[in-house]
Amino acid sequence: MPDRFQVTKTDEETVLDYLQDESASGKLLGDTQDDLQDSRDVHSAEENQKSTIDPNLYLYDDDLETRPHISTFISSIANYENTIPAATDPDAKPAPPSARMGTLIGVFLPCIQNIFGVILFIRLTWVVGTAGAVCGFLIVLTCCCVTMLTAISMSAIATNGVVPAGGSYFMISRSLGPEFGGAVGMLFYTGTTLAAAMYIVGAVEIVLTYMAPWASIFGDFTKDAEAMYNNFRVYGTILLLFMGLIVFLGVKFVNKFATVALACVIFSIIAVYVGIFDNIHGNESLYLCVLGKRVLKDIPILNCTKEDPLLHDLYCPNNMCEEYFMKNNVTRVKGIKGLASGVFYDNILPSFLDKGQFIAYGQKSEDIDNGSGQSYNQIMADITTSFTLLIGIFFPSVTGIMAGSNRSGDLADAQKSIPIGTICAILTTSTVYLSSVLFFAGTVDNLLLRDKFGQSIGGKLVVANIAWPNQWVILIGSFLSTLGAGLQSLTGAPRLLQAIAKDEIIPFLAPFAKSSKRGEPVRALLLTLVICQCGILLGNVDLLAPLLSMFFLMCYGFVNLACAVQTLLRTPNWRPRFKFYHWSLSLIGLTLCISVMIMTSWYFALIAISMAIIIYKYIEYRGAEKEWGDGIRGMALTAARYSLQRLEEGPPHTKNWRPQILVLSKLNDNLVPKYRKIFSFATQLKAGKGLTICVSVIKGDHTKISNKAVDAKTTLRKYMTDEKVKGFCDVLVSQEIGEGLSSVIQTIGLGGMKPNTVIIGWPYSWRQEGRYSWKTFIQTVRTVAACHMALIVPKGINFYPESNHKIGGNIDIWWIVHDGGLLMLLPFLLKQHRTWRNCKLRIFTVAQIEDNSIQMKKDLKTFLYHLRIEADVEVVEMNNSDISAYTYERTLMMEQRNQMLRALGLNKKENSNVVQTIMDYKETPSDNKLSLVQTIVDHHYDAIKTASKVRFADPTIEDIHHDTHNEEKRNSIDSDGPESSETPDITSNKDESTEKADGNLKSSVKPDEFNVRRMHTAIKLNEVIVEKSQDAQLVIMNLPGPPREVRPERESNYMEFLEVLTEGLEKVLMVRGGGREVITIYS
Repeated sequence: MPDRFQVTKTDEETVLDYLQDESASGKLLGDTQDDLQDSRDVHSAEENQKSTIDPNLYLYDDDLETRPHISTFISSIANYENTIPAATDPDAKPAPPSARMGTLIGVFLPCIQNIFGVILFIRLTWVVGTAGAVCGFLIVLTCCCVTMLTAISMSAIATNGVVPAGGSYFMISRSLGPEFGGAVGMLFYTGTTLAAAMYIVGAVEIVLTYMAPWASIFGDFTKDAEAMYNNFRVYGTILLLFMGLIVFLGVKFVNKFATVALACVIFSIIAVYVGIFDNIHGNESLYLCVLGKRVLKDIPILNCTKEDPLLHDLYCPNNMCEEYFMKNNVTRVKGIKGLASGVFYDNILPSFLDKGQFIAYGQKSEDIDNGSGQSYNQIMADITTSFTLLIGIFFPSVTGIMAGSNRSGDLADAQKSIPIGTICAILTTSTVYLSSVLFFAGTVDNLLLRDKFGQSIGGKLVVANIAWPNQWVILIGSFLSTLGAGLQSLTGAPRLLQAIAKDEIIPFLAPFAKSSKRGEPVRALLLTLVICQCGILLGNVDLLAPLLSMFFLMCYGFVNLACAVQTLLRTPNWRPRFKFYHWSLSLIGLTLCISVMIMTSWYFALIAISMAIIIYKYIEYRGAEKEWGDGIRGMALTAARYSLQRLEEGPPHTKNWRPQILVLSKLNDNLVPKYRKIFSFATQLKAGKGLTICVSVIKGDHTKISNKAVDAKTTLRKYMTDEKVKGFCDVLVSQEIGEGLSSVIQTIGLGGMKPNTVIIGWPYSWRQEGRYSWKTFIQTVRTVAACHMALIVPKGINFYPESNHKIGGNIDIWWIVHDGGLLMLLPFLLKQHRTWRNCKLRIFTVAQIEDNSIQMKKDLKTFLYHLRIEADVEVVEMNNSDISAYTYERTLMMEQRNQMLRALGLNKKENSNVVQTIMDYKETPSDNKLSLVQTIVDHHYDAIKTASKVRFADPTIEDIHHDTHNEEKRNSIDSDGPESSETPDITSNKDESTEKADGNLKSSVKPDEFNVRRMHTAIKLNEVIVEKSQDAQLVIMNLPGPPREVRPERESNYMEFLEVLTEGLEKVLMVRGGGREVITIYS
């Protein structure tokens, strides 16, 4: 235990004597004992009401009435559930707690299912054959890079707090605001709906083209593309109605079918890989019929000869043979040549074609151009292909990365599972896609790869004929997986639309916020089916894919933008647990998204961008009047006024809260700021940016000393510039310093740009500056609280580090009561500055008797985990020990000081001497002490004094020594002069009264229990804090609230409690919140 807490035996016996004798009565300097009794009567009611408060926390009793103790607060946070509660049946048995999903089940597998889609099975081989191995690899790599960079940005956003169930819409809207959120939400909804249309058309294509071509109702679609698309439209509409009915009747079936679809996807991909290696030397079952370099269709392989009547009659009607037929031979080509054949080298270069050109080896015009105007049975390109178009067609294959974030409410640890699961899923699918490009190019003949619908091999699916053991594995698996993906889209899209409608940011969507009795979004489902039907009427996957790619690319672009903006703005709430992100990666991802959109289809891109702009402007300006000024400056002023008015509409959201600082700087007699380092501290704290205003108050009449105010402001500005404080400064002249400070705190700022945090220096010399000198400080504390502003009081400011220094060590946070989380936010902001960056955070909190310390520590770690703040946690158990004799002695000394000052009516200089005497009395060893009363009265009569060091002196003053002039004067008076004859009588009377008072003190005086309890809290907490944090670079603690009663004794006692609480600590930061939450665990 520190030396200052040691009590000698003599002192202890003295204190115990008067504590045990409760019935004794007496007087101390007249009526001071009556004052003590009055004080006890005033507090008796409060004592009864607050008897349940932990004795070790009694100093914070006023705070605990309105602000929760830490154990209560963190337990409620730790037990937070972020799932949407389902409707419950009051008569039903309580359901068992739902199992929280981990990374594999909750994120990885859903992402795998949503990413692997219909494009993999029906278009990837065509993309590889058309673009070639190199360009095909670049196409897939570009798309995968877009999703990977987006996943990194999404991981940062998703781990920046607890993400409520809702996915990307909630992440964007809570990161970039309702305007961007509404626009992105509608884009994502439209993209998801069109994805359902693409999946339905893809499923119909698989059935009609490869499984049941006989079901065509518009004739032979192999000879007429429009007939094929009409089939897709009719059967797609029927399938949409059937799937819509399933979604309407039972979501449970959809969720169960998702497992089947996932199994089909995984098994189909495995079958393809096995088939590739099984056919390493080729497959003799598939042959192509080739005329010259052109591939033919509808020719049985046995009839694939030039002399065969089937071909001859086709190309030589009326014995007039087609020119190309006459010049070239007909050959049979193995379709699946195998990896060992070296066909990879034939598939390296791209083979882009215009619509109507023939599919042939090479790019010679005589082979690919249709000179005769007739196609016969030669396969032609149905669309014009290019590198950028193929990116747009393939891109839907890599979408689906939001599946994990959409399930955030069901995850056991979303902040861990979403980044790991999503990134691992992207790496897995990217590996499959990139390897498939190389394997397809090295296994399949170029003409077969470019045959989109497999017409050259009798209408078979190319991928299915590669797979092992046979094609039906892929056909059935791809159909079921595509059907499952479509059902998932039709299930998710209406719920997303309903979530947007419930946010009420787009008024015309209000009708879609309602649910049926079963909780289903029926209205939203109907709208989704209508939009999906519009997509199906396009009838072509190659048209749908680029269109929905635009909406997904816009959504992913906004995710990257949100991450980049949050990182560059460095908002205090931006603390992602996922650390492997950077604003440059987000900007690269945003650039890629925009580039791919424009390259793929500029007119589709315009549609998506226009839709986003219209929604954004509608949300932003609905009901608002636009007003334009004259010229550029007028527009700038209008924009500034508009921004200030918007800021004034309401307090900022907790996530946007940052300390807007008002620094109250005290000036010395030369009108120079007394504590320069308070500006350094403000600079270090403003690594979180925001507003800083520095103000000083000068006492006097402004009409007489206005020049001094101007000079003081110039000096204040110079100090701010030297310490790199970015902000404003001002100087106020007032008749009273306290009234001036109150006026500044109440009126400073403009509109919404008002400070919310006040920094004021500790009044080090409050004991020496005259009677009630603490009033200015306490009045300021009360004014700040009344204005609902936060208060920061640095103590030991001259020991704080310079802004150009780097320090290491610990920042210790002593969290006693929760007052909005400012204690958590301040060290985080300090660590953003290079000065404090290398410091580690340690958080201490005090456990009460009824608290479970182990659980409390666990809950606190959980809370910090959600806050994304890394810190060591320690729960301090403070036993309810008896109040020590030292506590009574210190309390009695404090009370007697107040009584002496009031009873003796001292002037300012005498006041300072008496305070010095009290401190000297405390510092003097016990054996050499006179009675406290004797010492005080001696000073009142200019008795002999000894020099000593003041414990609570201003840190700018190293030592304060008392003037010995009075001692010499007293000796001269005693030795000669007319007064010398009267001195013995005065001294004798003084000694007699002092001895009597001192005897009464030992026998009858008992300190006020109200003060004893607070002193006990201050001493006990100080013991623990000094023991744990004496070597810390900074100690941050709650500032207890000022006394509610405006009485000099209570206010003086409050200052004494704070002194005791911070004794032995070099750098202390006392913090008091403004009554609102400033930090949140939510995203």
